[in-house]
Amino acid sequence: MRDVETRVLNAIDPAEAVNLLAETVAVPSITGTDAESELQHRFARLLTESGMDVDVWKLDLDDLRQREGFPGTEAPRVEGYGVVGVTGGDGVPALALQGHVDVVPVGDLAKWEGNDPFSARISGDVLHGRGACDMKAGLVANVAVARAVQRAGVKLTRPFAVHCVVSEEDGGLGAFGTLARGHTAEAAVITEPTGGRVITANAGALTFRIEIAGRAAHGGARLEGVNAIEVFWPVFEAIRRLEAERNRDLPALFDGNPLPYPIEVGTVRAGDWASTVPDLLVAEGRLGVRLDEDPADARAAFEEAVTSAAHPWLREHPPVVTWPGGQFASGRLPAGHPLLREVRQAVADTSGATLPEAAASYGSDLRLYAGGGIPTLHYGPGDVRFAHAPREQVPLSEFLDVIRALAVLTVRRCALELD
Repeated sequence: MRDVETRVLNAIDPAEAVNLLAETVAVPSITGTDAESELQHRFARLLTESGMDVDVWKLDLDDLRQREGFPGTEAPRVEGYGVVGVTGGDGVPALALQGHVDVVPVGDLAKWEGNDPFSARISGDVLHGRGACDMKAGLVANVAVARAVQRAGVKLTRPFAVHCVVSEEDGGLGAFGTLARGHTAEAAVITEPTGGRVITANAGALTFRIEIAGRAAHGGARLEGVNAIEVFWPVFEAIRRLEAERNRDLPALFDGNPLPYPIEVGTVRAGDWASTVPDLLVAEGRLGVRLDEDPADARAAFEEAVTSAAHPWLREHPPVVTWPGGQFASGRLPAGHPLLREVRQAVADTSGATLPEAAASYGSDLRLYAGGGIPTLHYGPGDVRFAHAPREQVPLSEFLDVIRALAVLTVRRCALELD
């Protein structure tokens, strides 16, 4: 490696990075909460201290909701902030590193060891806690790179940016607002957990709501009513058949994943009294969008499957399907773009690892950046199989390896000399 790359690597402080990660995990920045805003302002200060020119702005929620392509939201929200740091002069950044500060709710506290999801407990080489891998390790890695570049005294001949966004977990409002603000880049790496791979494509995910009507009656005379729960069962079976159909003939990027386009019903609510036949069932869930599929086509296929479910009652009382909440299209890095090769080379040169290319079955901010004309991929610490669960964790050795690789990538795309 060049002297400038070695100097930046030597400027990385592993203990400082781990401490910052623990402090960041300890902030309960659940989507839409005050803590999410608190963490954005904290990262704005960190980027300023790293020598970056920092743009901090309050999102105009009403304006963004009216814009074409608004990605939807699910969590209640009264405010949100954007944070972008740039260093290295004027012009379009040669590289942007992006991460989201928000995390999903913690679920049943009893399932967490010590009953504290935000303890940032370290056991050996592993840090545990909500957001550890999704995606505060990646977020902190981006800041650690900015710090190392500043400390090494590297002169950036092309701009370098760090984007910190909110609301990724419920649709991508923060990324949408960042792009609407005019922030862009020649290429971007989103440091979501990739489990030792590089993710160049994301499936999409659309939140759906199904309302099934029944007919109320006394439970003691149930034959006078129609149970909305019972009527829902053929609808659920139709959803499972559609899921199987949509997961045939899969792209090679999903090798090893038998179900990259899942359809899952996440919540079901029905009835309001134990001895009454329930006359309404509401089911909500997520529909996987195939690579390069128009979300409108995915919605149409789902609605057709649901409304054609076989049951005499449903012929006269068809289910009602609506699409609230997050709406993630698919997205991918353009074929042949050099960013893939550059990331792989930086990883090989810093850790000796070989990154396989893959696609992810979940939606992310990648599709917004790609849709905005920014070639984008995922590479970051942690394994998504631990995300959104009480066993969420990240290996610290992997976290530090990612920082080193991203530091070299940044130097190679943005710097040519030392001060």
